[in-house]
Amino acid sequence: MPPPPAPPDAAAPRLEAARWADLPGWKEDTLSAAWSALLASCQGMAEKPRDAAWRQVCARAQTVRGQSESRVRRFFETAFTPHAIIEADGRAEGLVTGYYEPLIRGSRQPDARNRVPVWGAPSDMLTIDLGSVYPELAHLRLRGRIENNKVVPYWSRAEIEAGISPQTQAQKPLLWVADAVEFFFLQTQGSGRVELPDGRHVRIGYADQNGHPYRSIGRVLIERGELKASEASMQGIQAWARRHPDRLRALLDVNPSYVFFRELPDNRDAASGPLGALGVPLTAERSIAVDARYIPLGAPVWLATTRPDSKTPLNRLMLAQDTGSAIKGGARADFFWGFGAAAGQQAGRMKQSGRMWVLLPRQERAQP
Repeated sequence: MPPPPAPPDAAAPRLEAARWADLPGWKEDTLSAAWSALLASCQGMAEKPRDAAWRQVCARAQTVRGQSESRVRRFFETAFTPHAIIEADGRAEGLVTGYYEPLIRGSRQPDARNRVPVWGAPSDMLTIDLGSVYPELAHLRLRGRIENNKVVPYWSRAEIEAGISPQTQAQKPLLWVADAVEFFFLQTQGSGRVELPDGRHVRIGYADQNGHPYRSIGRVLIERGELKASEASMQGIQAWARRHPDRLRALLDVNPSYVFFRELPDNRDAASGPLGALGVPLTAERSIAVDARYIPLGAPVWLATTRPDSKTPLNRLMLAQDTGSAIKGGARADFFWGFGAAAGQQAGRMKQSGRMWVLLPRQERAQP
């Protein structure tokens, strides 16, 4: 017997129609700087089912000639209506973190320096799409494996690293890298580049995840009293790892989540960003990761927050082009800073409070 229909989610955020004047800094941002990101969103949405309102907006965007600031501003203000994102408990503010595309050292074959494997998606992992049976669960996908004719959870990080899974015995790693903690953070970012001994870069992107929930190792170090909250940035955790190499593996294993990668074609523009969940390259400082249950992938979003470790306003138009296992909630965003060490410095220190307004086509109802 099929289960009864799921009741409405009382904990879901809501959207409230707003005015352009409600958006902090709306008149000051250079909206044309986000234009190429908007066109990328339209390209990504064109390959997925989307209602007529979004198709009309994207078709209209193609007619904007010259992309002058005045024309771009007029387009946004006439094609969209802003809607404030309010959490179920009434909070308008949420957490804004940062991420980036890192560069780490590695090789095609293991050697004395490069001993950490970079695994591709395992052939024995099942993906169960609950939405194909129960539409109300379309946002849920389970990962598992077959054991004694039963579906059980897929292997955890600790089990994969220990070589328990058949994958570690039957499949060949994509690459090998030198630094376990740097690779851990590359998994957290979801994409990155690996520099080979000859100087060439191999770009890798998210392929899948083992289905286990993400657990913050920074929070674990805080709970243990080994780092203060102000020290638990990416850089602070890496410094802890350098001081305690013998304890690093046990720390990483407290996060059971494990990300698998795929190698991206080498003919892509090296200056472009990695591919996000929408399937288009991310744009530095104009793309964000969101919870796609509440914000449509591809939608413009006005973000009002502050720069990392400061009270300096950071108010700008962003495009919702990515997701992440740690991005949960309506007023929750991960700000993409770009590629390299400088972007990593910003991303690693960003843990700010912020508000968000999603821009919806004028014809579309204000529902997540």
